[in-house]
Amino acid sequence: MALPPLLLRVHLLLLLLLGSRATCAWAALHERDAAALRDVRASLRDLPGSRFFDSWNDDGDGPPTPCAYAGVVCAPDEEDPSGALLRVSVLTLGSRLSDSPGLAGTLPASLASLTALTDLVLYPGRVGGSIPADIGSGLRRLRLLSLSGNRLTGPVPDSLAGLPDLHTLDLGNNRLEGAIPSGLLLPSSPSLKVLILANNVGLSGQIPAQFSSSQLFHVDLSRNSIAGTLPPLPPTLRYFSVAANSMEGTLDEAFAGTTGQQAPADLAFLDLSMNDFSGPIPPQLFALPSASSLLLSRNNFTGALAVPASTASSTTPPWAVVDVSHNAISGEVPEALAAAGSLYVNNNKISGEVPDAVARSVFAGRMTTFYAQHNFLTGFPVPSRPLPDSAALCLSYNCMDLPSASAADGCPTIGGPLEARPADQCRSGGG
Repeated sequence: MALPPLLLRVHLLLLLLLGSRATCAWAALHERDAAALRDVRASLRDLPGSRFFDSWNDDGDGPPTPCAYAGVVCAPDEEDPSGALLRVSVLTLGSRLSDSPGLAGTLPASLASLTALTDLVLYPGRVGGSIPADIGSGLRRLRLLSLSGNRLTGPVPDSLAGLPDLHTLDLGNNRLEGAIPSGLLLPSSPSLKVLILANNVGLSGQIPAQFSSSQLFHVDLSRNSIAGTLPPLPPTLRYFSVAANSMEGTLDEAFAGTTGQQAPADLAFLDLSMNDFSGPIPPQLFALPSASSLLLSRNNFTGALAVPASTASSTTPPWAVVDVSHNAISGEVPEALAAAGSLYVNNNKISGEVPDAVARSVFAGRMTTFYAQHNFLTGFPVPSRPLPDSAALCLSYNCMDLPSASAADGCPTIGGPLEARPADQCRSGGG
């Protein structure tokens, strides 16, 4: 009698599971991998409150094979035709639970001997020391390497550049230093899509001129010590941050089309804040069709803001956040920026009246934040409606009387808001 389709599928699944367990029962873990796991256990320890290594013991109370340890996944050795050997294919160290304190210790050099490994994850904790220098030389099959949120020191190993299958490399929130291997930002890492080296402070070097030839989607190099100018970006890029570095120069090469390179059409998040970039902000930057966050604050940008007409006529607001605060930008607030969900133009040299479209957007609740304090503005047309409770508006320290009490309600409280700029400064103009 034939089984119903659903029972048949369940029956087949059970057979597969039993077959997999049978394989693990008679197949043995490669001794080189077993030795590497013993080194991992000897080099790392649970912090108080963590019980990750409870199953990693050979005293008879633990699993019959290291392949059953927490965080260990094994697969048949592709180089063993008999099928009698297993290799570690995935190693996840620590717990993903937010309240887990994580692990401490150091990473053993023998990690590089787990040559069948495709995924290596170390969850946040207090693991220190350096990343084994030859980790990339041994782990040629790596697709994912994540060691973020620990206390790792020393350089990013050069051996990680050029791995043929590496898709995601996350070494952020550590204490790494030294030059970033340029191969991580070049086509020589053909599969690399996600590169996160943020919040290491000490990583240095420059972004190579051939950066645009890479196939990266997500790059976060923020809060380091990277210098030099910004070259054209890869057309595949969707997220890019170099915030809080020491980069300089204009953005013309990256966005103004001076090299013939097209700006990335899918770029949604751009953070260039807290650097030493200078010159006018290229209009092409505001024309990025997918941009939702443009963060350009705390640089040395000058000149007037210019928003291309094609963007101004768009019926869909292209920006969730536009932040050009704390620069030396002059001219007037462009009317097209009324489409932004939050707009920060404060601490510049902007003059003239705020456009009606911007004021209407604020009072209609479409723009939830408009910071324009510390400029040389001369007027703000207040619509005949109350300011929504959800809106934050700050117009203090400009060349005008505040149009209403609500015009300073959203101002930051640090130091207290100043109602108006001194008249002699207003007569000299904002630049």
